[in-house]
Amino acid sequence: MARYRGPRLKKCRAVGTVLPGITTRATLERPFPPGEHGAKRRRKPSDFKVRMQEKQKARFHFGILEKQFQRYVIEASRQKGPSGLNLLRLLQSRLDNIVWRMGMAVTIPAARQLVVHGHIEVNGRRVDRPSFQVKPGDVISVRERSAAKKFIEETLGVTAAMPRPSWIEFDPAKKTGKLISAPERNDLPFELNENAIIEFYSQKL
Repeated sequence: MARYRGPRLKKCRAVGTVLPGITTRATLERPFPPGEHGAKRRRKPSDFKVRMQEKQKARFHFGILEKQFQRYVIEASRQKGPSGLNLLRLLQSRLDNIVWRMGMAVTIPAARQLVVHGHIEVNGRRVDRPSFQVKPGDVISVRERSAAKKFIEETLGVTAAMPRPSWIEFDPAKKTGKLISAPERNDLPFELNENAIIEFYSQKL
């Protein structure tokens, strides 16, 4: 499974904001692009650059490679309703994102590892695909044989104070949660212009 393995803060600096899905840092010490000339004043970004940057924010945060991200955009455009909102719902409904938002992992890459290693069940069945689309009513839980593992208990302690979105229920004692409704746009944990992403791909796809 292909995925980005490089420095995560470098990606945050490239888009100018903290992406909570890939880092636990609250702020950026150097809030400018990486590189020798990153801190120097730059000209006003073009419309193309602004749209591309919004696309990169979403890609980096959710840990998705370009071809897969394009497939999400195509699927969002085919569905009824605003394409931007459809895209956000598809991305936020990924199993690795749901596991992270419930507090079972500190980042999305950590949640992806939990899923791939077979620690997570959906409706009582083991699912090892991070891109699995969770639907309202689905119950997500830690497998019984994994529930007592020390690293899971430690993670739940670290994430106990982490805010959870309104469309998720989670019981830390049982290590079980439920998607009670479709993900809401307002619960996205960072600033994103989803319509700019759709515009970026409008002439490409």
